[in-house]
Amino acid sequence: MSRHSVAPDRASTLSFWLLIAFLAILWVAGGASRADVLGQAVVRFSAWSIIVVAILALPRVDWRAVKEPAIILGAAALLVALQLVPLPPSIWTELPGREIFAQAAILTGAEQPWRPLSISPSGTANALASLIVPAVVLLLAANLTREQHWRIAVFVLGLVAAGAVLGVLQFSGANFDNPLINTVTGAVAGNFANRNHFGLFLAIGCVLALAWAFRDEAPPWKVAAAFGLIVIFVLIVLATGSRSGVVVGLSGALLAFVAFRARIVQQLKAIPRKIAVALVLALVGIVLATIWLSVSLGRAASIDRVTMMESEADLRWQIWPVVWDMFQNYLPVGTGFGTFDPMFRISEPNSLLNPAYINLAHNDWLQVFLEGGFVGVNFLGLTLAWFALRSIQAWYSRRAQTGSRLLAKASSIIIALILAASATDYPARTPILMALIALAAFWLVKANSTMTDSEHIRSATS
Repeated sequence: MSRHSVAPDRASTLSFWLLIAFLAILWVAGGASRADVLGQAVVRFSAWSIIVVAILALPRVDWRAVKEPAIILGAAALLVALQLVPLPPSIWTELPGREIFAQAAILTGAEQPWRPLSISPSGTANALASLIVPAVVLLLAANLTREQHWRIAVFVLGLVAAGAVLGVLQFSGANFDNPLINTVTGAVAGNFANRNHFGLFLAIGCVLALAWAFRDEAPPWKVAAAFGLIVIFVLIVLATGSRSGVVVGLSGALLAFVAFRARIVQQLKAIPRKIAVALVLALVGIVLATIWLSVSLGRAASIDRVTMMESEADLRWQIWPVVWDMFQNYLPVGTGFGTFDPMFRISEPNSLLNPAYINLAHNDWLQVFLEGGFVGVNFLGLTLAWFALRSIQAWYSRRAQTGSRLLAKASSIIIALILAASATDYPARTPILMALIALAAFWLVKANSTMTDSEHIRSATS
């Protein structure tokens, strides 16, 4: 069956355009993770508005298509919600790390109140509210055909390219004060508040560029455009000053080449051997030359920061041992999701007191351990096991159609890059990257589905 043979119905068409609109809103307003930025209100209002439209206008939602990622998201929401359930004083005061709060009630002569497991309920409530973003993405993605998912992937690539243009303008000295996110004056961060997250966004663009180029029998212009985009994305990553951006950016490009090597070799075989070798050597030479020129002219701020690491103490290395000690002190239940800021202020040693604001652990692995306790650790482990199983199927299974396998491989790399970046930062807390995680998780499942688009439509409407 041709990939163009299934005509989108009303549900898939409406879902497609709603998802396009939502991703565009996230590009504008979803580049920050802080709860107090205006963009969060815009993103969540848009998300709930889309849900209302979906309830009133969508004739169907194919929940079976998103069963696995929806179960994972639902379990995560349930875990966070349970941390908001009030507990009687006899139980709450026995939980590790609650002594200081229990003593406060005793000193003031107040009766111990019923309190939730979360030490900062407002932070946990915000964490729960943030999950509306991936929920909307899964709701809309469930109805799309394979062709529409490819169009979404190309649209995301366009958003990355638009962010790259914004980054170039910032690098040239133009300042943009986006009132929806907490922008840093003079930073090359594109549409993000954090340059590390922008570097990761560009790395995702490198992966999607190759997937787009080699989906079909790619014409030469398409391949040239993809390679050109990758070179531009890598150069902008070098200009951001993000060290983790350099790592994930180069890793993303390399892994994408590995994932699509068969298609690349197939394209090269279509042209004379001497010309193919010359093209490969020329491409490698151009990439190395542009990177060398960027470094030599002092335009690669990321490389400069790497060379300064020995003389510049990184605050992250000082934070992580403290967070690890906190994790052990609050076992087995943790402090509650979204509680890092007030809890770190309680445990922060005098040696770390400075004007800098430590809002998060800058290591989401450690922070999940601290805030989720044993349950959070086990949930994370099960999710990673699911991801590993689906990734293996995406790379080695022969059941799926070729186009779906390419998108699934790209999705596997995208999630792996976000997981790697989370070791030194908190990208998954940013709305637009939350949405990309949800999309990538769905694409992993979609690739291994044996049902055609027409069968999905019939099963959803039956």
